[in-house]
Amino acid sequence: MYTITDLKVGTKVIIDGDPYAVTFSQHSKQGRGGAVMRTKLKNLISGNTISKTFQGADKIEPAELSHKSAQFLYLDDEKAFFMDNTNFEQFELPVANLSDQVGFLVENSPLEIQYFDDKPISIELPIKMTFEVTDAPPGVRGNSAGSVTKMVKISTGGQIAVPLFIKPGDKIVIDTRTNEYIERSN
Repeated sequence: MYTITDLKVGTKVIIDGDPYAVTFSQHSKQGRGGAVMRTKLKNLISGNTISKTFQGADKIEPAELSHKSAQFLYLDDEKAFFMDNTNFEQFELPVANLSDQVGFLVENSPLEIQYFDDKPISIELPIKMTFEVTDAPPGVRGNSAGSVTKMVKISTGGQIAVPLFIKPGDKIVIDTRTNEYIERSN
């Protein structure tokens, strides 16, 4: 069992029988009162986010998730289709469960699938992925006291903020956890 000090961003727990991932945690202690942990939790099955405050003596059940290697096949309006790399079985996940990760799905790309009670619930993309820029507005020089960015479209159809020097045809590396530009690739 976890205590409130174990609730860090990324920790997986069970709340009311469903698996949740901690997306925000803030430890607080005031005066003579006990410590509390304010958290935001994302339901790994439905994608809904809840706020929950845990008291100092609370015990939280860890989520037992398993991971399997898989390959992304294709996407339609409502579902994404995958193939398990060990037994070659095909399965699907609702696009709603994948949230902003849909913009980084490339056909035939390898990824990890999270399972809860032997049912696929979500995907884990590689941390760094390389994409080609298909559409980029021209960079305009001028008011650049800070870091200036522009929105470009990548080969999967997703959009990302990049520095002004990026142009169509460039290959860029993206951090899929934060959806941020990392560097230009060769």
